[in-house]
Amino acid sequence: MKKIISIILIFCLNFSFAQVKWMTIEEALKAQKENPRKILIDFYADWCGPCKIMDKKTYGHQIIADILNESYYPVKFNAEEKKPVQIFGRTFSNPDTEHKKGKNSLHEFTQYMNVGAVPSTVFLDESGGPITILQGELSAKELEPYLELISKNLYKKIRSGQQWEDYQKKFKSKIKD
Repeated sequence: MKKIISIILIFCLNFSFAQVKWMTIEEALKAQKENPRKILIDFYADWCGPCKIMDKKTYGHQIIADILNESYYPVKFNAEEKKPVQIFGRTFSNPDTEHKKGKNSLHEFTQYMNVGAVPSTVFLDESGGPITILQGELSAKELEPYLELISKNLYKKIRSGQQWEDYQKKFKSKIKD
């Protein structure tokens, strides 16, 4: 009986984790035309340990998943993607994948978004224009104020380092340590 209860609990726990509804960049830009929202792009690489931690602990956090699913079109993009993407009226590819030795080459879209390291988080406005980039691994508590700041257009009001510090002091996190 204990084994059955344990199996049921494990099964329930696996489905209780937060799920971000990830899209491709093409899907997000298409959805934006019908229902404008900001886009968050998670640039990652398959070999990247901090990317995997963010995937599990940051994007797997219920509050972060809820904000992303409600206020953004969340996109996962492999920074070393081999397939071409057609967006912004052009085709981005990764032509160096066959000839590059050692470190994998960055996709042209990754370079276009000014991403030089993973993990990186890029925010685009409702028309696909860049807002900002956050480089490095972020915890859920570190990412949350940015999600709120950008989704509510508060970033347009912050003009100085002091205003940013004031915002951070006033921000009431929903995430408990």
